[in-house]
Amino acid sequence: MTNPETAAHDSNTLPSRRERLRMLLRLKSQRQMALLGAGLFAVLSLGLGGALMHESTAPEVVKLGAGRASVESMPVSELEPVAAHPAPQESSLGLGNASYYGDELAGNLTANGEVFDPRQLTAAHRTLPLGSEVRVTNPRNGDSVVVRINDRGPYHGNRVIDLSYAAAREIGLIRSGVGLVNLALLVS
Repeated sequence: MTNPETAAHDSNTLPSRRERLRMLLRLKSQRQMALLGAGLFAVLSLGLGGALMHESTAPEVVKLGAGRASVESMPVSELEPVAAHPAPQESSLGLGNASYYGDELAGNLTANGEVFDPRQLTAAHRTLPLGSEVRVTNPRNGDSVVVRINDRGPYHGNRVIDLSYAAAREIGLIRSGVGLVNLALLVS
């Protein structure tokens, strides 16, 4: 049987030297980890605080290209208006009959080498340079459309221009199929 005096003495005894050394190393390791975490937190806080401080000192400055400009540097009333592009001049080509071509020629190559798309605002003319822009006006309703010449023709009857389906729809020629139009070459 164990002696109660020795049992009480065993429970109150100090840990061995090895155990004390282990506890000391564990505490030292925990303290190092806590210091490392606190240092990392401080560095991140300073970096984020510096970035926010820099942003908050000039919120009205907007980056424009390579330079910087302040929104409040000049009142709007002092700004010069941007010059609008001048409207292209129109040179009248006169009246003539127009027709249109639609889905039956879709996918064919045009005179300038592109694929014909009836949904584009294009037209065929016998003599105007390819790439020219022409205003086509229906005198019956006053509707007009600007088309780009990308093909040659028409070679039927007394027609002067063949419009794409989209262009003919814009000026109301779909129902009649053929109609009198006023042509004007746009010159920029």
